[in-house]
Amino acid sequence: MKTQSSATDAGPIAVTASRPERRTFGTALAALGVAAFSLTFPATAWGLEGFGPWTLVTVRSALAALVAGGALLALKVRPPERRHLRGLAVVALGVVLGFPTLTTLALRTSTTAHAAVVVGLLPLTTAVCSALRTGHRPSRRFWLAAVAGAVAVLTFTVVQSGGALTAADGYLFAALLVCAAGYTEGGRLAREMPGWQVIGWALVLCLPLTLPAAALALSQEPYRVTAHGIAGLLWVALGSQFLGLVVWYRGMAAIGVPRASQLQLAQPLLTLVWSALLLGEHFTAAAPLTAVAVLVCIAVTQRS
Repeated sequence: MKTQSSATDAGPIAVTASRPERRTFGTALAALGVAAFSLTFPATAWGLEGFGPWTLVTVRSALAALVAGGALLALKVRPPERRHLRGLAVVALGVVLGFPTLTTLALRTSTTAHAAVVVGLLPLTTAVCSALRTGHRPSRRFWLAAVAGAVAVLTFTVVQSGGALTAADGYLFAALLVCAAGYTEGGRLAREMPGWQVIGWALVLCLPLTLPAAALALSQEPYRVTAHGIAGLLWVALGSQFLGLVVWYRGMAAIGVPRASQLQLAQPLLTLVWSALLLGEHFTAAAPLTAVAVLVCIAVTQRS
């Protein structure tokens, strides 16, 4: 396959774009991805109203894979080169399978507001994975701001959990690790092929597993067709699992993984808004205050 690049330069993944217009475009794409992801937890909560957790996870991945596979076939995209398969496997395990499964299990007992604030740690874990993977070292100010956001989230989690972490928190922290690995590897691959192909091939690689698993889950778990259940399933499958990741990986390729990952500090606050509007959730002042605290870190990290 001829190498296709969604970015014109071949510099290290974590180096930001040199041209202001490209940086602005990449930031806008990454921000669209964050907006799509901010709806994931409320949509998952809706989906759990009609489907069991394993049904929701497997059907969303299978449905997204069928859409992505159809797009790849329609555009006659050649299969990825062998050297890309290992990276695509990391994306598949982290973003397609790991994160949706772990967060869905967590949301059985955790509120979306609590989960959203915990996932505020994702920028830090992604930046760490990026630094380890690429050898790039962001500035000290970058790390101080990222750690400050992480401390705020950890403090919130411990206080809200009564001084001890719960099983749901364990699922969420594990989800952060696998998702950060998938984001980092996907951002690297998006320098060599269009971002939509990165997530598209990752989804297709999982289809031999997710399709029979979806059939098995549907036969074993009770489900009921509701408007919320269907809407939630469709969003997490098409909005979060495919379209959101398309623009997210493209944005990361343009502005670098650490800079793009810090935009996700805005995601908890957005999810809190959706949780209140769509789910009618009530939360203490600690949730929005923590979300605002980590938002402050965005300005610092974006300038470092």
